[in-house]
Amino acid sequence: MIPRYSRPEMVHIWEPSTKFRIWFEIEAHACDAMADLGVIPRENAQAVWKAKNVEFDVARIDEIEAETKHDVIAFLTHLAEHVGSDEARFVHQGMTSSDVLDTCFNVQLTRAADLLIADTEALLAALKRRAYEHKDTIRIGRSHGIHAEPTTMGLTFARFYAEMNRNLTRLRTAREEIATGAISGAVGTFANIDPRVEEHVCAQLGLNPEPISTQVIPRDRHAAFFATLGVVASSIENIAIEIRHMQRTEVLEAAEFFSMGQKGSSAMPHKKNPVLTENLTGLARMVRSMVIPAMENVALWHERDISHSSVERMIGPDATITLDFALARLTGVIDKLLVYPENMLKNLNKFPGLVMSQRVLLALTQAGVSREDAYRLVQRNALRVWETGVDFKTELLNDAEVTAALSPTEIEEKFDLGYHTKHVDTIFARVFGKV
Repeated sequence: MIPRYSRPEMVHIWEPSTKFRIWFEIEAHACDAMADLGVIPRENAQAVWKAKNVEFDVARIDEIEAETKHDVIAFLTHLAEHVGSDEARFVHQGMTSSDVLDTCFNVQLTRAADLLIADTEALLAALKRRAYEHKDTIRIGRSHGIHAEPTTMGLTFARFYAEMNRNLTRLRTAREEIATGAISGAVGTFANIDPRVEEHVCAQLGLNPEPISTQVIPRDRHAAFFATLGVVASSIENIAIEIRHMQRTEVLEAAEFFSMGQKGSSAMPHKKNPVLTENLTGLARMVRSMVIPAMENVALWHERDISHSSVERMIGPDATITLDFALARLTGVIDKLLVYPENMLKNLNKFPGLVMSQRVLLALTQAGVSREDAYRLVQRNALRVWETGVDFKTELLNDAEVTAALSPTEIEEKFDLGYHTKHVDTIFARVFGKV
């Protein structure tokens, strides 16, 4: 992933030095377990820990791999250079490369999940704060991009909070599912290594033993993990799209914060563009693009092949780094989002009173008018508002068929904005819990 869309803590998880450190820990803990079982001498297991504080030479490992054409063997050769050939002779005993590669990959994914969970919690805090800030800020709700009925900006933030809270649950579930390790040897039968070695290594690394591995950890776990990242990315885009719409010049109900010295266009000095949320829309596409390859990795030949390997070397870092950056960026956007309540009311009243049409429709039916006739009466008056910009309430008061069923007072009462916000507290209690 390019540095532009990367944050250091997540990048560190995927650096070669981190990977080799995890590989070392897997091998060293396995040696400890084998020594406990009397399979290898205790002194050999202890000797491996001489490399505990070694900074593994990535260039040296690459140099060895250029000859061996095998990354794990290259690492083990380099480890022996630090530990000593004789002392290291029991390292990797009974294990296969996938024991190291898959267990390490899942350690990295669980660490990445921890960061993504923390990112999501920060975003939720920002959404909750803005929801309560604008709980009663009236704005027009839209369906098909067209004015529908009044809502509040607080409900918009609350809706996004609820969605992201579901994503938090999904991320925690995905973390739990991916947190498995396998030290089961060739084709996963434990023929040359005791299952208790796997149990020890997993305990030391914060993983659960994979109930049954072949020569690899089953990739349905990884497919579910990356699918979850794709869902979170889609939710990010959902929020970004709403903000982009609100920032349009002819809407301008909210806008990204525009900092001092920021420029919107190289050609037009007046421009203030929603560049952050546009960027988030693009980043969401990238994360989603990595879901299908993860799902295609589930089907491997027999006990293993490596068709999944090249895919995971790319999507593991790229998907987690991109989503980490996107969540942090969205949190910043929400924290600093400029909200314009006056413009919201102005937009709501662009066609005076029009958005109260359903209340009048229902009142007519309750007054004994058939639904078909009520709809016809309301629609013909509403269309005049669309076409000429006249006041909807005035048109209704001048319509003899309407006033035959409803008194002027009854018509007037149907234009109370408070009617549409009477259950906001109920919805907030559902989303955030009772205060």
